[in-house]
Amino acid sequence: MKKRLFLLFLCLLCIVNAGRLQAQNQPEFYKVITVQNETFVGELISEDDKSITLQTESLSRVTIERVNIESIEKISADRIKNGGYWFENPQSTRYFFSPNAISLRKGKGYYQNTWVLFNNVNYGISDNLSIGGGLVPLFLFGTGETPVWLLPKVSIPVVAEKLYLGGGAMIGGIVGADTEALGILYGVGTFGNRDRNLSVSLGYGYAGSDISNTPVINISGLIRTGRKFYLLTENYFVPGVDESGIISAGIRWAPESFALDIGLFRPLVDAGGLIGIPWLGVTIPFGSE
Repeated sequence: MKKRLFLLFLCLLCIVNAGRLQAQNQPEFYKVITVQNETFVGELISEDDKSITLQTESLSRVTIERVNIESIEKISADRIKNGGYWFENPQSTRYFFSPNAISLRKGKGYYQNTWVLFNNVNYGISDNLSIGGGLVPLFLFGTGETPVWLLPKVSIPVVAEKLYLGGGAMIGGIVGADTEALGILYGVGTFGNRDRNLSVSLGYGYAGSDISNTPVINISGLIRTGRKFYLLTENYFVPGVDESGIISAGIRWAPESFALDIGLFRPLVDAGGLIGIPWLGVTIPFGSE
């Protein structure tokens, strides 16, 4: 009996040590930004108190003096694909316009401009709460009426990288006009992660104290096809109303510093041969965690 227990103990010890050796053999990857605003991403080769050496994407070794480092960040190995670094999707919380249930990270934000006139700004107050707002600056054209809106959103990661739930509102009005507040209240569920997801949401429009009895259903999706390219779709349907809705498809080109969205929106109802309405939007992220 004692011999069996001893052999079992040896086996467990071997398994633990094997696991430790495997963990030690796993490569570590870092992203380093220098004070000269140069960025290096690669596998850690060596480091000491004075410098760090990385094997970069170009297969060259770079040694960076610590006095020249502005920031250093350890990155997950799954961000290295086909020998290249896939930075985290900087535009992962929305589609063309509609939000999903994934939150902006605390301290991160973006400015979005669509069709030149539509302007939005969103900012992550925490990892679960963001606030935004926007306007159409019609005052630039001599009119005293300016549409404005607020965009609060709450996000809850139910199962990280798999399921998120959220809710929010678009609270709108027209400055300079004697009209009631109007907008939409919504709840949304997102399946997937920041690079590949599908969202389903229900929204109820309101004007003043009156809230619609019929929801608007939104089904949207995003697929990352490369380091900088994404496929997008954003679709709206009104249940119980035949041919009532809008469908869309398009692409996003998104380096880390900005994003360009190009798409086509088409109403389901016959619009007299109208193929669709083009979408053109530019987004600039800002902030730091």
